[in-house]
Parts: sequence; structure tokens; C-alpha cells
Amino acid sequence: MTTPALLPLSGRRLPPLNLGASAFPHHRATLRLSEKFILLLILSAFITLCFGAFFFLPDSSKHKRFDLGLEDVLIPHVDTSKGGKNLGGFLIHGQGHDEHRHREEEERLRNKIRADHEKALEEAKEKLKKSRDEIQAEIQTEKNKVVQELKKKDSKPLPPVPLPNLIGINSGEPADPDIREKRNKIKEMMKHAWDNYRQYGWGHNELKPIARKGHSTNIFGNSQMGATIVDALDTLYIMGLHDEFREGKEWIDKNLDFSVNSEVSVFEVNIRFIGGLLAAYYLSGQEVFKIKAVQLAGKLLPAFNTPTGIPWAMVNLKSGVGRNWGWASAGSSILAEFGTLHMEFVHLSYLTGDPVYYNKVMHIRKLLQKMDRPNGLYPNYLNPRTGRWGQHHTSVGGLGDSFYEYLLKAWLMSDKMDTEARKMYDDAIEAIEKHLIRKSNGGLTFIGEWKNGHLERKMGHLTCFAGGMFALGADGSRDDRAGHYLQLGAEIAHTCHESYDRTTLKLGPEAFKFDGGVEAVAVRQNEKYYILRPEVIETYWYMWRFTHDPKYRQWGWEATQAIDKYCRVSGGFSGVKDVYSSSPTYDDVQQSFFLAETLKYLYLLFSNDDLLPLDNWVFNTEAHPLPVLHLANTTLSGNPAYR
Repeated sequence: MTTPALLPLSGRRLPPLNLGASAFPHHRATLRLSEKFILLLILSAFITLCFGAFFFLPDSSKHKRFDLGLEDVLIPHVDTSKGGKNLGGFLIHGQGHDEHRHREEEERLRNKIRADHEKALEEAKEKLKKSRDEIQAEIQTEKNKVVQELKKKDSKPLPPVPLPNLIGINSGEPADPDIREKRNKIKEMMKHAWDNYRQYGWGHNELKPIARKGHSTNIFGNSQMGATIVDALDTLYIMGLHDEFREGKEWIDKNLDFSVNSEVSVFEVNIRFIGGLLAAYYLSGQEVFKIKAVQLAGKLLPAFNTPTGIPWAMVNLKSGVGRNWGWASAGSSILAEFGTLHMEFVHLSYLTGDPVYYNKVMHIRKLLQKMDRPNGLYPNYLNPRTGRWGQHHTSVGGLGDSFYEYLLKAWLMSDKMDTEARKMYDDAIEAIEKHLIRKSNGGLTFIGEWKNGHLERKMGHLTCFAGGMFALGADGSRDDRAGHYLQLGAEIAHTCHESYDRTTLKLGPEAFKFDGGVEAVAVRQNEKYYILRPEVIETYWYMWRFTHDPKYRQWGWEATQAIDKYCRVSGGFSGVKDVYSSSPTYDDVQQSFFLAETLKYLYLLFSNDDLLPLDNWVFNTEAHPLPVLHLANTTLSGNPAYR
């Protein structure tokens, strides 16, 4: 059995598989019936119903009243002296209740049934005279009516919730002209990416910048949901690209529809769409973003209908049917997927007053707290049916990464009141440091992966986010070890910079080894690609915010120049297949996360700290900023969903 090729995706997440439709066979045969045959089945069922009603009419000899007219009623018997008959404690009250009247009414009912039966036959004959196209058009019309009714139902107004005190959404202009010039260059790159998507891929999930057409992957199902539009909104806003922001808002208002028969990744849709919509709402105050986020969240809730409450990896937005990736260990759900919902779901409960979202993610946390962890580590796979771990594989890169990130950020987002989340984070980081973090022979600190009882000395680009995470979590760490974790973050940043610096293009590979004489270099061909990923730049930004060491801006500018030189094409930006080749080939995909994360972190790196200050904002794993929910804020402390 061959292993499918890996499909690179964004942010902290599993490295998903590039699987075609054939990789996901349906488990039930599809029964295809013609519309006419279906109509005949319906007709035969109706005839059966009619004749059943005809032959099983009540017997007038047993029942003195069979009334559809409702002009006479049954009332409790009080007095039989008024000419009525006492039947079982009730008085049949009315005039002229003789046998002849009963026979007339029963005959009237029979005639009505015959007439309805004949009418139904005539309608069925007319239907059968119509062409296949006419029948399909009528079916589609009825479907559209149902969709419109559902939209009306979903568009009910949400309760008004005052916004938290939002700080630093329109600032950050650097005084240094050199830094300002670099920031403007990054803004120009964003405009190049957006304008080409607007021209060649509008409404599609992503862009193929060389073929100049839309692109999508299986994480979005078979529907065009404008992933790039939703993912890019907050970046456009903070860069002051307000005309482009308005274009995106108008498309979302008119075209973003979640009542589609499409199977999507719960994790990806949560971090990109719900996260992106919530961030756009908080930054702009436009209600449409909040309404769309809540509508979409309702479509994801059926994924939690499992024996354990651990959600499926995928859910059909229309039917609510969920399932897991076919390649995941023994039908398991994935730690980095079901563990990366907390931030968005807490905000959904905050904005709606509905505790269902908060309760779903807290249930996951409670379940994880009860489970044994081998060596204190969380395995990447958990079976949603049995509640047992799958394969004992632990990673701070793909499959595991953002679970740890969201433990820390749950604490930060709660104004540091969610001490349970902080404890889980501290426990996990201590186990990771003990079992997964090592120094290479050349002195580079790296984070390996635990597989089958031993450490694999390989680190992924995705894992490079951890440098920023360690720095972000330094303040508040146990035993006053803030300095230690800030230093650990700096060491990871240095290692990841080396993975960039040791390539021909000065762009980092997807994964790199620390075996023998090979350090921070990709060995396998299928690990040499760069797909516009943000994690290394993200760590540079966090390290800059906490240390203001100029080397992080220098490293960020090196990456900016390399992306602009080797990934920029006339139709946008593309990933490259080999960062060690002086003439690389393109993968022809402009990922939505390039606009959401990579360019946003670069822009923030060359902005002042008063733009989205970290005391007031927490970034989800797709770099969408969500405000800290201060408990002193009466709108929060009065919300029972969050207490």
C-alpha cells in the first residue's frame, strides 16, 4: 500500500494528505433512481393511504359521533334532563343526532376522499408528462425556497454585546524612515497578492498565480467559500487597505453561504473562517462578520456528536454527518485539531450569550485531564469512539503543535484567570523539555518528535512557531523561570534562522534533520519545499516584541527579500519546490495563510508595539487577533457562559 503524498497546509496543524476523491470511498452504494420512478413510488404510497382511510372508517354502530365539522363538541356531562344521551360521563350535545345524519356525514367524507384521490392521480399524470429538465427545475425551485427559509431562520438578530475595550487597531507607524520604508514594501506585497486574487481567483478559496485561476483543497470540501477573502480581512484592515477591506466585506455579505453540501475540515474552517470573521468583527465593528461567524459555528456543532464528545475531523455543512481522516491512526481524531477550538468558541459564547460553544471545548479539556499521558506527553491521536489514545506519537510540530499554543493562549485570553489552562500548559512544556528538546553536536537547540518509544531528531517548519510560544509564555512560568523560557525561545529562533540561512534561496525547508554531520538541512526531496509558511517569521516577531533585539528585524527583512525575489510572480506569490536549487520550480499555489499570517507578521515586525499590543490581543493559530476578555469588563463578568 503506497502512502499518499503530503499536502502542505497552513499554521499549526497536521501535515494533511493530498488525497483525491478516490482516497475517500463512500461506505454506502449510491442508489440512483429516475425522478419519474420516485414520483410513481410516492403515488403508490398515496393510493395505499387513501384506500386505507376508506376501508377503516369508523363504524357508526359503535360510535355515535364521527365529526370533522367541529360544530358540535364533547362536554362533561352535568345534567341529562336536557334531551341529551349520557355516554361514558360525557354529554353529546347538539341537535338532530340521528342515524340518518351520521350516514350523510360518512358519505360526505367518502366522497371527499375519492375526490382528493382523483385529483392526486391527475396531478401525478401531469407530472409524468413533463420532461426531466422541467422536473429538475421544479425540484430546484423547491430547494431554493427551503434555503431561503433557512437563511431567514439563521439571520435572527444576536443579542447586543458591548465590545471589549479595543486598543491599538489603527497605529504602529514607525518613526524611523528605513523601518517605515520596509513596512511599506510589505504592504505593497500584500496589495500584489490581493489584487491578483481579486482579478483571477475571486470567490475561490485560493489562487493559482501562474495558471491565473482559482484553487482549492480537500480541507474546504467541494465548495468555493472565498477562504482567501475571509483569511485576509484583518490584515487588510490593520494595513489601512480599506477599499480592499470593503470589497471583501461586500462579497461576504452577499455570497458567503454555509448551507452547502460540502464536507470540510472542522479545524481549518474554525481557525480560518470563524477566527477571521471574529477578528474582522472586533476590528471593524461590522455586524455582518459576527452573524456569519455564528451561522458557521452552528454548522460545525454536529461534529461533536460522538460517544466521547471529541469532534470528528470533518463535517458535512448540510447534513451534519462527521467522520475522521482515513489515514489517521485507527480512526482517531487529531490533538492539534480538536485541541485548537478553545479561543474561537469562548468568543462565540461571549458574543451570543449561548454557553454551548464554551461547554463543548471545556468538555474536551476535562476529558484530557482525566487521561493518563505516557511520560507526561500528549499523543497526537485520540479515538472519539473509545476515548483511548491511538498511536503513541508526540509532536510539537504537525498533529500536535497548536494544542499547546491554545492552552497558553486560553490563559492569556482570560486575562490570566484560567489557571487550569496555564497548569496544563506548564505540565506539558516540562514534559516536552525533558523528552523532546535536545542540542545538536553543533550547538543548535531543536525539538524532535517522539515515535514508538524513541526520539526522531527531525524538526519541521511548523515546529518553529514554538520559539514565539516559549517567549509568550515566559511571564507567569513556574519557579520564576521567565528568563529560561525567553532564552529557549531565542535558541529555537536561531535554529530556525539557520534552516533558512543554509539554503540557496534563504527560505526554509518543510523539515530538517539533526543526524550525524547534517544539521538544520532537509535530506529528503519531499521536505525541501517552501510554501509561504509563516512560523519562523512569527517567532521573529514575538522575539522582537519581548527583546527588541535588532537581529530579529534583520532576519525578517532577509526573509521578506527572499520571498519577493523567488516567490513573487506576475500573478501573485507561489511556493517553491526546492529551496536548495538556484532555479526552483513553482508549486503554483498562493496559500490563504500567506495573506493571513506571513505578511501580517512581517508587517507587525516593522511596526511599533502599539499596533495590536499583546496585553490586549491574543492571536489565534491563523494570526487572527482576538481581544483579551478582561473579567473586570462588566459585559464579560455578567455573561454566564464564561463564568
